Amino acid sequence: MNKILLVDDKKDVRDFIGRFFGERNFQVLSAANAIDALLSIKRNRPDIVLLDMELKDMDSLEVLRRVKKMRRPVKVIAVSGAGDMDIMDKARQLGVVSCLAKPLLLNELVDTVLRNIGRRRRFFELKRTFG
Repeated sequence: MNKILLVDDKKDVRDFIGRFFGERNFQVLSAANAIDALLSIKRNRPDIVLLDMELKDMDSLEVLRRVKKMRRPVKVIAVSGAGDMDIMDKARQLGVVSCLAKPLLLNELVDTVLRNIGRRRRFFELKRTFG
């Protein structure tokens, strides 16, 4: 079972995306802030992290720097407002596997997550339809 960590200070975003991936046999972890996210990455070793780049407790670029220094770095997908191209460029330099703009398009999110964990979309959809 793949693990995804959702890092966003908005509970409704974490709940919606978490429910979506949970219904598709992902183990869903969530964090409302950067400190909890870093602790969860160390403890739970998720396969992929969906990181909101607009956290309030720590600069998200600093979060990426800390993740990069971890003994076992994790794949991170950065999520930010469409106007934050400078932040996304810096995030790419720090090793994110992909950048997505808000508002998130569910198909784009699914394709990006599955591509980065090596799962096929066809299986993902069939699992939901017949599961």
